[in-house]
Amino acid sequence: MDVELIEIQEFLANHPPFEQLPEAALEQIPRQLTVRYLRRGSAFPPADDQARHLYILRRGAVELRTEEGELAGKLAEGDLYSDACGGNSESRALTGQTVEDTLAYSLSCERFERLCTDHPELAEHFQDAPTKRLRKALDVLTEQTATSSGLMTVTAQDLIRRSPVIADPAISIREAAGIMSTERASALLLMEAGQLAGIITDRDLRNRCVAAGLSTDRPVKAIMTASISTISADTLGFEALLKMTRLNVHHLPVVEGEQVLGMLSTSDFTRFQSSSGVYIVSDVHKAKTVAELEAVSAKIPELQVQLINSGATGNHVGQAVSAITDAITLRLIALAEAELGPPPVPYAWLVGGSQARREQSSHSDQDNALLIADAMSKGDDDYFRQLAERVNDGLHACGYIYCPGEVMAKNPTWRQPLAVWQRYFENWIQRPEPKALMLASVFFDLRALHDPAGLYDGLHQQVLELSRDNRIFIAYMAANALKYRPPLGFFRNFVLIHGGDHDRSFDLKHRGTVPIIDLARAYALSAGLEPINTVERLEAAAATKALSQDGAANLIDAFELINTLRIRHQAEQLSKGEHADNFLAPERLSPLERGHLKDAFILINSMQETLGQRYQAGRFT
Repeated sequence: MDVELIEIQEFLANHPPFEQLPEAALEQIPRQLTVRYLRRGSAFPPADDQARHLYILRRGAVELRTEEGELAGKLAEGDLYSDACGGNSESRALTGQTVEDTLAYSLSCERFERLCTDHPELAEHFQDAPTKRLRKALDVLTEQTATSSGLMTVTAQDLIRRSPVIADPAISIREAAGIMSTERASALLLMEAGQLAGIITDRDLRNRCVAAGLSTDRPVKAIMTASISTISADTLGFEALLKMTRLNVHHLPVVEGEQVLGMLSTSDFTRFQSSSGVYIVSDVHKAKTVAELEAVSAKIPELQVQLINSGATGNHVGQAVSAITDAITLRLIALAEAELGPPPVPYAWLVGGSQARREQSSHSDQDNALLIADAMSKGDDDYFRQLAERVNDGLHACGYIYCPGEVMAKNPTWRQPLAVWQRYFENWIQRPEPKALMLASVFFDLRALHDPAGLYDGLHQQVLELSRDNRIFIAYMAANALKYRPPLGFFRNFVLIHGGDHDRSFDLKHRGTVPIIDLARAYALSAGLEPINTVERLEAAAATKALSQDGAANLIDAFELINTLRIRHQAEQLSKGEHADNFLAPERLSPLERGHLKDAFILINSMQETLGQRYQAGRFT
């Protein structure tokens, strides 16, 4: 084989889907190709092409436009144009023109179809919808970084080391302590009539019995925790660890139906040598000063790196990091109350944006607000002002920088009694305007983090009732979901940003995950759905008329793929001691990853168009 044919073979071997073919097949393809050189401004496919061909771009760039002349996509090095062969091309009904001198390889559709017949793996690529390829891509992406001992590969049942230690809640505290000592168990499960009734731990014996001066002759039921969280036997180890982190507990019973199989403790996870969010949360609860919280929060970047290395997806990382942010915020609230005294009236600390959705990466900026009972007097705001300042300043010290838009509880606008918040939402929903769009990503993604009196529950239900089936408001939300478009204009290096610190890169957050977050919000509000997390919103919307099952599954896969690429990019930066950002240089992606990313962007664009048409959102942009 001459040098030119070898060079073509090597090129094909490095670009999907040809990289799946065996070497013998790759050796034959270059001999079947025709090399076409097209000067800038030429029609594409070539005007003189009388037969049907598959085109593979070797160099140059092609713009694809609709009949109306609107730019619909671009082809660059390694991209395929398979429309004439009936392939799964996104360029159907589009006309093309080269915008650079372009070199392309053409393969007759007849030979292409023969290749697909001989090699099902090639046919599968073209037969698969982009959405099916996204699911496969996400599986491959997480497998690439997962270690064999990662918590993504084992279940809770796999982690159980011994049969459960069980006793009757009627026995005495002394007897329970004796059983735990004999069995060398840090916790004891209490069963009554075949049902799990409670749990006691070493800590309960110390705090609820010894420290409280309680007689050890009392029934152990007097000090047990009756409200128990459990996990099923098939729960992934990572999910179990995440639940421990969120609840700040050190033991979780593992059940299968009503049968108790065993119990997991934090020490079970130590065996996997995995950086654990539950240990960080435990340190947060022990912190007595802001300085100590700063030291704990400094561990979060390392946690993000280790989670990615263990095969976690972007969604898993977001859940874990947000759980730690929640813990830090709650600890700051507790420290502030300890200094200022008890609040004069009930209040709720609300978190917004990525923290509310549980989608944070390490040290995002902060978005929060205060909801205060209507019984507050004019002088009460001084207490809440001081509380808000202490918490906001503490979060800033811990790396959660002040919100650039000042959406924080220390801002008096966002520190108001319930009646004012009700008016806010009523105005935003009933009389929507551009400001409502600007605030949508924060205040329509709210979660009550500290709310002893349940003040937020009624407000949340009011928001859902007002937004459900409110076509004018949802049209504004749909317009907001069209604000950020995915970068379909790919040229050979995806160069979408020119100059500045992020030259020759593109924004995976605002051009990738944010459009899906905005779509999920619009679907959820249109149906009055309670979830705040993006994946949970899409799943809930799929059970209504707001979104089809396929549409939800496809958007979830696209979100997970893009978000995992984003979090992985940040993990690589953090492991090098660099500041994490969302701007990815295209050369950091493999040709296969670029192809999958393009599939995701095309899907997002299609779903945006569908939502925009449904609500005629163009009138509100």
